[in-house]
Amino acid sequence: MVNRDVFIIASDRSENLARIALQHQPHSTVVADILDLPHRDATFDFAISIAVVHHLSTPARRVQAIAEILRTVKHGSETQEGGQILIYAWALEQKNSRRGWDKGDEQDRMVPWVRKGDQPQTFHRYYHLYAEGELERDIGNAGGRVLESGYEKDNWWAIATPKTAHDV
Repeated sequence: MVNRDVFIIASDRSENLARIALQHQPHSTVVADILDLPHRDATFDFAISIAVVHHLSTPARRVQAIAEILRTVKHGSETQEGGQILIYAWALEQKNSRRGWDKGDEQDRMVPWVRKGDQPQTFHRYYHLYAEGELERDIGNAGGRVLESGYEKDNWWAIATPKTAHDV
């Protein structure tokens, strides 16, 4: 259930996906690039990024994307908590899933995605598979402080907030 008191802004690089998102409770959508978000600094109480960062092909681009997300949430102080972000990214450690990847396997790969229909089509999408501890390091390198993190359903996740002067 969505809290009706929360104003939701969804974004995606795909115009079609942004249009679809409008049908599912966001109050607004915007077509945006994760590396250059069109939002003012310190605007939001929270931001969620699910299945986005792992599609960026270099460590620098992944850190830049996380820094952009952190930039958009409210910054805290010694006396006031700042905004929070939640990031989900595919895990390398998926040995118990149908994919079977695990430590020692290649982290950067093209993964087939099949569009079903009368004439099924297969597309290959780039994924960086995050190793244990790597998402937390990227968040730290982007200027964030990890509050909580874990593993769930073949993904690493982390909740973070922008670092304050007190954290540095």
